[in-house]
Amino acid sequence: MTQTKKFPFTTRNIQALPAHQVDAASKSAEYSDATVVGLKMIVGKNGSKSFAFRYTLVGGTKRFARIGTFPAIGVAEARQVALEMRAVVDRGGDPLEGLDRLKAMPTFAEFWDSEYSPYAKQAKKSFRNDESKYRLHLKPRFGSRRLCDIGVRDIQLHHAAIRQSHTAATANRHLALLSAIFRKAMEWGRIDKNPAAGIKPFKEANQHQRFLSSDEVGRIFEAMEAEPNKVAVAALKLLLLTGTRREEALQARWEHIDLEAGQWWLPMTKSGRGRYVALSEGAKALLIALPSRGESPWVFPGRDGDKPLNNPRKAFCRILAAAGVDHLRIHDLRHSFASFAVNAGVTLYEVQELLGHSTAQMTQRYAHLADGGLRRASQAVADVVSAAVQKANGGAEGEGGLRSSRLVS
Repeated sequence: MTQTKKFPFTTRNIQALPAHQVDAASKSAEYSDATVVGLKMIVGKNGSKSFAFRYTLVGGTKRFARIGTFPAIGVAEARQVALEMRAVVDRGGDPLEGLDRLKAMPTFAEFWDSEYSPYAKQAKKSFRNDESKYRLHLKPRFGSRRLCDIGVRDIQLHHAAIRQSHTAATANRHLALLSAIFRKAMEWGRIDKNPAAGIKPFKEANQHQRFLSSDEVGRIFEAMEAEPNKVAVAALKLLLLTGTRREEALQARWEHIDLEAGQWWLPMTKSGRGRYVALSEGAKALLIALPSRGESPWVFPGRDGDKPLNNPRKAFCRILAAAGVDHLRIHDLRHSFASFAVNAGVTLYEVQELLGHSTAQMTQRYAHLADGGLRRASQAVADVVSAAVQKANGGAEGEGGLRSSRLVS
């Protein structure tokens, strides 16, 4: 049994306490302060002395909190700490709650694996991109560190490092992901503040939109014939033929494609709602020829068939190199689809529907491509005005209509 004695603690009588008996069954002797209830002095077999506080929670649970070593901590300070702990207990709290929380604090990798990742797989459409950022960059940098030990400076340094090796946009996506992770950690009671909050993103330069020319399309399709990854080739072709986003194509399932009706259902898009994609004859022929029909639920399966193709980027880069096409991203296939549609006379409203844009403003980026049609429309108005003026003047200008000087005079 632990030896227990009670007396008013003073520096002198604590110094006079003997070391606990070496042959005793207990590891230490325990003495109680007669002034502050719960304040204890623990004396070890080697003569070490330390203050502690014993208390009982509302539910009956008994707890033991170490305060500090004597004489580094004096009697007055130990009593003050014990009284503060007693006040927490009297209010229904637990003085060790913070320490317990700290002991249970997961590392960044543990939090990702056990909490954030399972949530994000179900809640975020961008999870595959997030998982790639985590695996390649975030885990090597932050994985072994506790969440509470990662501060604003750590996030800023990572943000800047990614900017050095990648674009400002990529660095900002990393910042957004880190902010989302720590925001959830706050929401779930793991940490008290988000170290990524308030960090300013880098200014992103507005990149010039890249559109394929018909000559480049021909060279790319020719290079695709020699590309060994035929699944990636088919996915890239479908992107150009439908204008869909990369992840929309890679996540395509046969159950959502109706070849007879020429429709492809996207159950979840960037806008947060599903939509139908109209399949052209070329897109239908491409899908009909795919060997995955009847063999995999995925239109573009990965190696084992149980998962979709992860990313056709490597095949895309090989194709571009063989075709001699520079400065093209996979997303530019979507821009090129819109470009070809506009130049073929498709209205911006129809382009909005084809691309699944939620607002007309998003489609306005392609408005300049329709300037030929706008010029024709403008000329039609000018012809009407010219004819009206000519009629009012009794046809004095002749069969050729008004001179330009008369229209602007």
